Amino acid sequence: MAKLSTPATKTPFLPYLPAENFMIHATAIIDPDAKIGSNVKIGPYSIVHKNVTIGDDTEIGAYCEIGLPTKLANGRPLIIGKASIIRSHCVFYEGSSFGDNLTTGHRVTIRELTTAGTGFQIGTLGDIQGHCEIGNYVKCHSNVHIGQHSTIENYVWIFPYVVLTNDPHPPSEIMSGVKIEEFSVIATMSVILPGVTVKRGALVGAHSSVSRDVAQDTVVAGSPAKLICNTSKIKLKDGSGESAYPWRRHFHRGYPKDIVSKWIEEFSEQ
Repeated sequence: MAKLSTPATKTPFLPYLPAENFMIHATAIIDPDAKIGSNVKIGPYSIVHKNVTIGDDTEIGAYCEIGLPTKLANGRPLIIGKASIIRSHCVFYEGSSFGDNLTTGHRVTIRELTTAGTGFQIGTLGDIQGHCEIGNYVKCHSNVHIGQHSTIENYVWIFPYVVLTNDPHPPSEIMSGVKIEEFSVIATMSVILPGVTVKRGALVGAHSSVSRDVAQDTVVAGSPAKLICNTSKIKLKDGSGESAYPWRRHFHRGYPKDIVSKWIEEFSEQ
């Protein structure tokens, strides 16, 4: 690999150096075969391997390793979409693909053959074990573990310390991934067991252990998780008396205007 550097200075941090159309910190190591878009910033001591494409306006923090080689990727590149933010100490293996506006916390690890759409967010110490399919505007909080062969559809919320498992009788060579359908919410410290489908708009309550499929627009909770009610029965605790679910009726922060407009239109017709 080629290292972009300047003579040592006495300043505590070496400068960012212009390298063609992006900014590389003097301590970063960038393979000359990596494809880096315009206005990309790469922080101190980060490494970008050769089988990598980084979209325009992306920022990579300090001590990251981007495109870590692995035979399991079958030669596929790591693709990071435009306007992404990858915070310090993250590791991305080659062979995965992320849409525009990816955002991570610190110390995130994402293994090979993971595909995620636009606006994917994963918090600090998030761990994706690879071979996963993730939709648009999926939001994972800190310390979320996503096992191999998980499928997460659009607009899903996954809160801290949730675990999606995949081995029905560990340890074994059998993998049965979890599926989370769109608009579902998985509350903190829940475990979804192998092969379970959480259907559209469902809510899994905190500290739950889910071993069976969860029906659309229902609430389950407990260990083992049991049906509590339909999501429409839960009211906002703001004195309005309005239903808290579907959450897209009232919660729009962080979503594009065109998507929010469709949600507003959807519920104005009811």
